[in-house]
Formats: sequence, structure tokens, C-alpha cells
Amino acid sequence: MNIRACNSNDMDQLVDIWLEGSKRAHDFIDSEYWEANKNEMKINYIPNSETYLSEANQQITGFVSMVDDYLAALFVDPGQQSKGYGKALLDYIKQKRDNIQLKVYEQNAQAVRFYLKNDFKIVEEALDEQTQAKEYVMAWTK
Repeated sequence: MNIRACNSNDMDQLVDIWLEGSKRAHDFIDSEYWEANKNEMKINYIPNSETYLSEANQQITGFVSMVDDYLAALFVDPGQQSKGYGKALLDYIKQKRDNIQLKVYEQNAQAVRFYLKNDFKIVEEALDEQTQAKEYVMAWTK
């Protein structure tokens, strides 16, 4: 496995991973919400963040996007999950930061467990204004 900074040639694959992952992990939110945000991810969101991707056998397996100390996205291709790519990406970012904060939907139990297992703490409960879904604010400190 290799982790590297993303470039413009990776964008379509990253957006596809984000869209499929979002629909599967957040099935409690209408899939139209994710479809409506696809272009925003490609044009503004990913290009304006510090984004790294994991590769295996020259295939992108996942990516992580940071905005300052905020973990804005961590997605692994649904067909590649549970193979250590998410943890590797998270560990890579942890080496570069002293503090990380993120938001995760309360109903995304798999992600909540993943972050708790990787030393994040729930520091606040909130409501996502766009989806009206409950979410946790989680934090990690080196």
C-alpha cells in the first residue's frame, strides 16, 4: 500500500468513492442529498483541502481530506473496507497533526466505533443543519 497526495487526475475516482461510501454509510439520509453535492465535492471541497489517498496495486482504495486540524472526509472504497486502508490513512494524518477534530453522524455506528477505537473522544453532540441528522463532534490529541 502507498499513501500519496492527490492530484487533479484522481478527482473523479475520489468523488466516486465519496458518493458510494456516503450512500452506504448514511442510508438514513436520502441519496438525492449526496447526488446533489457531487459537483461541489469535485470542484470545491476536495481541491480546497489537504487530501491524501491510499493505493494498492495501482488502484485508489480510499482518501482522507483535512482542512487545518479538521478531518473533513475519510472514505474507503466500499469494496476495499476492513482491509486496513482507513486506519492507515488516519494514522498518516495523525503523524502530521497534534490535534484532530471531526464530525460523524450518530447513526453511522461503524464510523463512530472506528474513531473511538482509534483514540478519538466524543466531545459534543450536535445537529447537522443541512440533513437534520444527529452527529457527534469527536477529537483526538497526540
